[in-house]
Amino acid sequence: MVGGLRRAVRRLRGGRSESRRVGLLVDGPNVLRDEFDVDLDDVRAVGDDAGTLVATRLYLDEHATPGLIQAAEARGYEVIITSGDVDVKLAIDATELVYTDAVDTLMIVSRDTDFKPVIEKAAKQGIHTIAVAPGTYGRSDALRNAAQEAILLDGDT
Repeated sequence: MVGGLRRAVRRLRGGRSESRRVGLLVDGPNVLRDEFDVDLDDVRAVGDDAGTLVATRLYLDEHATPGLIQAAEARGYEVIITSGDVDVKLAIDATELVYTDAVDTLMIVSRDTDFKPVIEKAAKQGIHTIAVAPGTYGRSDALRNAAQEAILLDGDT
């Protein structure tokens, strides 16, 4: 699966600059579901192909299992656990990355339309935006259309 993802990212980007700073933010409760079969290594590979990861974060709620947290940390994710809906924390962190000039590319892995305003604001600030969905079934058309690039974790674009 990763090979197809990497080819899709390269095709979308053309040549990438090694200096492109990427913020990879994953909406855990939204995409880490049995029906999507998302592999965190595949998600990270997509982020790596987009440039240099300067923020690699997985957002989880208080119901996350210790095994999931440990597995994510072992794969290089900074795990952010919130006591409520992770969307607010992810949106605030994404906005902070954009407005502090910490990233050149903002990559949000979600199927949630709530992140459409964040993607739009980032693009207005000159940040390259990528929406990553867990598959066709889990894709948000609004999020996909707001982003400059869209990637499906099944390898299609």
